[in-house]
Amino acid sequence: MLSQTLISLFERDLNRVIDELKLYQSESNIWEVEGNISNTAGNLALHLIGNLKTYIGKGIGNFDYVRNRDLEFADKNVPREKIVADLSDTIAIIKDSLKSVSDEDLKKDYQLLVLSESTSTEYFLIHLATHLNYHLGQINYHRRLIEK
Repeated sequence: MLSQTLISLFERDLNRVIDELKLYQSESNIWEVEGNISNTAGNLALHLIGNLKTYIGKGIGNFDYVRNRDLEFADKNVPREKIVADLSDTIAIIKDSLKSVSDEDLKKDYQLLVLSESTSTEYFLIHLATHLNYHLGQINYHRRLIEK
């Protein structure tokens, strides 16, 4: 069942984000910018939390969540411990939201128009998984850039 595969992938890759954040030798480096790299690891992590809690937690699991996308990129110096806790909470919400999604449900249109055109829930969830991986790579690059 694809929903179980997606749960596994989201959990794996959100745990990788947590691991990356824990690898920063100095917590303050999570919020550093350098050169043309304007998104910090902290802001990318906050963005992933907001994105996944909105589109999976609220959109599929009916969790109560109000997103403030601008704050995801404007907020600074959120303690690493809080971000890690929020990422762990996001994993739990994803698992709960997707556990009862059937293959038939995945073929239906995703309830919100997020991309340029309507997509199936399956397509949109795969999109979210690749979006997570894109930002995971950016966080890894940021850590290696900042902590030379």
